[in-house]
Amino acid sequence: MCKKSTPTSKWTKTRWRRRSRVPHGSRRVLGVDPGTAVTGYGVVDYDGRSAVLHECGVIRTTAKDSLPARLQHIFAGITELIERHAPDTVAVEDVFYARNVRTTIVLGHARGVILLAAQQAALTICEYSPAEIKKTVAGTGAATKEQVQFMVAKLLRLKTAPQPSDAADGVAAALTACLAPSMISLRTPRIPAAHARTKS
Repeated sequence: MCKKSTPTSKWTKTRWRRRSRVPHGSRRVLGVDPGTAVTGYGVVDYDGRSAVLHECGVIRTTAKDSLPARLQHIFAGITELIERHAPDTVAVEDVFYARNVRTTIVLGHARGVILLAAQQAALTICEYSPAEIKKTVAGTGAATKEQVQFMVAKLLRLKTAPQPSDAADGVAAALTACLAPSMISLRTPRIPAAHARTKS
């Protein structure tokens, strides 16, 4: 017997909000790091010279819910973000191939509903592999999560990186859509030795 779909549950978000108006001529990008348990997102405004973080956070689902119900919650959350922030572009991290095939397939389901929400809103959709995002933001496709978080904070002139890490990943995806076409026109700060990737 099929379980009846439950109503969309409440989803939580941690906000890093800049209340200043978006300058005329800027583009707004919603970056998304897909996940069935936690989907990270970041809304970034970019005027061709500098980027400003407007909001970031996470969409959480309940572990006890069925996969269809969790996908519904993610779809509703992304749709609400699109309606509220009216982005021009949605940047989504591409699927990675995990050792567990089921994990890869389930992640693909989450990406599917995110892409559907963006397509229904007739937005430009950009998809980037994890390596592309790391290379654009941190300068190397082998960057660690800590390096990416450090560079996200530096590029956006934040005192600390967005939390949780899923939110920072969503912001990194948004930054990639902003910076990739112009080959990073922002001045990229050097990564301190403490954050540099240690050689084995």
